Amino acid sequence: MKKQFAVIGLGNFGFYLAAGLFQKGHEVLGIDINPRQVQEVRDNVSRAVIADATDPQALKELELEKMNAVVVSIGSVLNSSILATLNVKDMGVKRVVAKAVSDAHGRILQKIGADDIYFPEKDLALTAAQRLDNPNVLDYLPFMEGYSIVQLAPPAMFVGKNLIELDLINRLGIQVIAVTETSPENVVMIPTGRFVVKDSDLLVLLGPDKALAGLEEKS
Repeated sequence: MKKQFAVIGLGNFGFYLAAGLFQKGHEVLGIDINPRQVQEVRDNVSRAVIADATDPQALKELELEKMNAVVVSIGSVLNSSILATLNVKDMGVKRVVAKAVSDAHGRILQKIGADDIYFPEKDLALTAAQRLDNPNVLDYLPFMEGYSIVQLAPPAMFVGKNLIELDLINRLGIQVIAVTETSPENVVMIPTGRFVVKDSDLLVLLGPDKALAGLEEKS
């Protein structure tokens, strides 16, 4: 289903986010105060405009309240990020997503009403640290405090056993939420207990960080 999004701030994060949403078939409005940024994104969004997001009147003319979500991806100038987020919230936008560059910035954005906060640099750094620490961990996503989702090559002790035999949920509190089979290519969502793990599989696991770390050491 096609949705309508607006992305305010067309730096690297905003540019790729807007372009990605547009490539998925959504209507995307790109907004930036810098004419060069607007020019660069024109071919990758439905519409791009030059506007100062700290000016409520400038945003009012864009009718952002009709959007499914508005993303404020201004990061380098905190005052502009905060004012833009406040202006968008005051317009009655259904969902406001804001990019934060620090925990303090994120707390401020949350207090003024942002529905979701993204920490792209922090999340990327954590993922890089995880991969450097253990190259066998192919993907990593913080889930909630103390829990993560990882995509992991199965430890040797898993191969040839089914999920009932492994009993990860009862032994370690780890849930297998998907398996990516590489030969042939296939994705099994929420595999049953009878699924037998192969050495070519990639396991997508949700569980406590400590338990996942133990598996990563064995993989």
